[in-house]
Amino acid sequence: MSGGTLKIFFTGEDLARLRIASRVDELWEMAMSLHVLQGFGRGNALAGWRRRARVALTETSLLKQVRETLVPLLPLKAYFPDFLTPYEGLSGLDNGVAALADTPPSRVRHEVDQLRPHVPVPATLDDLARGNQQSIRDLADLSATYCQTVFASQRLTMEHSLGRERARLTRLLTDHGVETMLAALGPSMRWRPPVLEADYVSGQYELHLGGRGLTLIPSYFARSMPVVLADTSLPPVLVFPVPHTPAAHEPDDALPDLLGPTRARILRCVATTNDCTTSELARRTGISLSSASAHAQVLRRAGLITSTRHANMVIHQVTHLGTDLTLPVTTGS
Repeated sequence: MSGGTLKIFFTGEDLARLRIASRVDELWEMAMSLHVLQGFGRGNALAGWRRRARVALTETSLLKQVRETLVPLLPLKAYFPDFLTPYEGLSGLDNGVAALADTPPSRVRHEVDQLRPHVPVPATLDDLARGNQQSIRDLADLSATYCQTVFASQRLTMEHSLGRERARLTRLLTDHGVETMLAALGPSMRWRPPVLEADYVSGQYELHLGGRGLTLIPSYFARSMPVVLADTSLPPVLVFPVPHTPAAHEPDDALPDLLGPTRARILRCVATTNDCTTSELARRTGISLSSASAHAQVLRRAGLITSTRHANMVIHQVTHLGTDLTLPVTTGS
């Protein structure tokens, strides 16, 4: 595939409405990981995951379905249907899968037709291509099962990696402003006010935000170049790769020694999924609701998180000090 250029045009209102995804968007990670699973991009950084994922898909009898349904819909080309990565996925996998299952048949037919000039659409997808509602729901179920199966062994690493990137960008935004943050997005992107320019998979593509803002979605499995939606009328997103730090080069993790293993997990959970409720902390760390609440109180008194009550929920967010503790240690050469 020949290289191209992506240009995203900002207004002052767009700069004010820029946001960073607060959690892993698993449907976008599904799309990106299927490219990695086919051996494209990321070099050897994800070779171990690729082997584990193939074994898991084989053991759960999902490999045939993935090859016949997901792989043809998400080819290694410049286009794949936008309905596979709904905006609701930013709120969690369940919401994203529900939105995918509710995709209007007319939209599915239109976007699968747009796929045909890029790759052959196999006969196994005929019902989906006609907009059959049951086939759309089956696709949503398969997407959810794929994510649950292949990300299981990598989930904590994904969350920590993306959490570090969000923390880095949030720190730049808070301390230096939105333009400094845009200028630091990555080597394949260049901020030339009022345009964010990036290397792109092919062709020349322009996205005029027009005051709608932009959601930045760091991706663990994305390749070296960012990705945007093909339909410019949809809520604008920019999916971009985060650097992978090889495990062999990571320093020893001293955070559990400092805080205790449970509080370290809770702090990382808040740092990687900002706006995290106490119930989510309990579920994600495998402890009781009362224990999660007690540990969160200690972290709050230590100035590592803040907690705000909304109706019957308590929302936790990481502070600058908490972010500093969860960021990887860097040493001089």
